[in-house]
Amino acid sequence: MAKANVYTATGRRKRSVAQVTMKSGKGIITVNGVDVNDYMPYDTLVMDLKQPLELTGTVDSFDINVVVKGGGFSGQTGAIRLAIARALLEVNSEAYRATLKGAGMITRDARIKERKKYGLKKARRAPQFSKR
Repeated sequence: MAKANVYTATGRRKRSVAQVTMKSGKGIITVNGVDVNDYMPYDTLVMDLKQPLELTGTVDSFDINVVVKGGGFSGQTGAIRLAIARALLEVNSEAYRATLKGAGMITRDARIKERKKYGLKKARRAPQFSKR
């Protein structure tokens, strides 16, 4: 039950889940109630997060509010990027779909941590071998 010109989407990456609410505005992005530049520790993460907006030329067109949980900064950035791309498809699917799909923005990255196996120290790391 979205109001007119309010778009919502969900994105996931590793252990992170991001819920994005997008509405017409000046390009302000807040993550968990904090400005994106204050929340993310590296500028490269902020650039990565804004990629769908830059590809579609809508950087200054929408105010974006993000609620993200779980994982680290890299996983959260990937989740937010996917959610923004999905919200942009809600805005105008015909115009943006080819651009976003070509850049790989609407494909969910399915890589997650591999489970630990018994007899090993980690998922694949075996104990050190001693000949004697």
